[in-house]
Amino acid sequence: MNHPVQMSNYNAWATQTLLERIKELPSSVMQQEVNTSFSTIGEAFAHVYAIEKCWLQIMSGTSMSKAIEACLPLQQETLRYSAEEFMVVFSELAEQYKAWFRSQDDLEQTIVLENPYVGTRSTRLSEIAFHVVNHGTYHRGNISTMLRQLGHASTMNDYSFFWYQEPVKSI
Repeated sequence: MNHPVQMSNYNAWATQTLLERIKELPSSVMQQEVNTSFSTIGEAFAHVYAIEKCWLQIMSGTSMSKAIEACLPLQQETLRYSAEEFMVVFSELAEQYKAWFRSQDDLEQTIVLENPYVGTRSTRLSEIAFHVVNHGTYHRGNISTMLRQLGHASTMNDYSFFWYQEPVKSI
């Protein structure tokens, strides 16, 4: 089993699972203000989307500074998206990740990251892929907390629940 690919599939499934739950709620829930790390659920999803898009560009060979410059505006562009709109863009992004994984011969290849916030280091592509999943998991937890603060239940989207779902098309 290719663990980075499996975890990427999980990441896409978990995001779609949470968005499916949010689709069941009043549409206003995406923009209701809460006192947490993001002011709205829409803002949290917009952040995750922009960052996942950014990392894909970096893994594809774009410098981190250029990827940040290209992707951070996406956060503002998607800020007010509905759950349905986020489902579409995250689905498209998942397909882009699948295509990227299919194009890779060596996920243990090392690239040099010139991170404008913390400096330069060498990192394996597999490490970045795991970071993308971990980042998404962290923020889905934020969103679940936000839902509870707004008086709504979230939904289970842990990796162990992913194991029991219909088989996901492998990459």
